[in-house]
Amino acid sequence: MKKYQVIIEFSMDEQFMTLVPSHRTYINYLINKGIIVSYGVSMESLTCWITFHAKNKEEVTELLKKSPLRKYWTYEIEELYVYDSQQYRLPTVQLN
Repeated sequence: MKKYQVIIEFSMDEQFMTLVPSHRTYINYLINKGIIVSYGVSMESLTCWITFHAKNKEEVTELLKKSPLRKYWTYEIEELYVYDSQQYRLPTVQLN
């Protein structure tokens, strides 16, 4: 499996906020299944960043299409060559 970074730019209207709870349910499902590695949203820039664990870009696209908020998005999918974070490292040893 590979990792993909999706950069989503979105717009909002009156209906957008009514779809957020069902979208979050879908995102939480994908996080719990280990398909989404990280998820972040900026309301300042109306941008969302999602890191997926998937076979290919087509699989990521199919997963994105299932979101209730899909009609508000334009996005790019990029395959990651390196993905590193503190989460993937051993805890720091602390001597008592």
